[in-house]
Amino acid sequence: MSETGWSLHPQLHADTAFVCDLPLSRLLVMNDANFPWLILVPRRVGASELFDLSGADQAALASEIALVSRALKDATRCDKLNVAAIGNVVPQLHIHIVARFTGDALWPKPVWGAAPPRAYDPAALERFVTAMRVRAARPFSRNRQQS
Repeated sequence: MSETGWSLHPQLHADTAFVCDLPLSRLLVMNDANFPWLILVPRRVGASELFDLSGADQAALASEIALVSRALKDATRCDKLNVAAIGNVVPQLHIHIVARFTGDALWPKPVWGAAPPRAYDPAALERFVTAMRVRAARPFSRNRQQS
């Protein structure tokens, strides 16, 4: 499957801010200042489960999850990352990557549906988006410069 005809689910569009497009996935920030929270959405039409992706796309997604997880951990110095593909509300395949701290309001419980979202201050959201864009895109811009 290719990116042709792909579009972001309306709920994800409403709840997130665009960071950048990686080779396979769109990287988004969840507009919830309670937690540093990223979402990866593979740009593949009809994908709702990991097994809907080709083997090559599964490998690419695993690499992107690792890259984005490292970027989020480096930026936040969090204690733990929660990584999940739930999809009960939004059927489009998407991966949540949430930075957690032992002192956060919900620790050690999961964040999904537990606290009302708190929208970012626009300047804080822009700073976070920029930090994630720089960290996530850096490995790919180096590869492009070498080619």
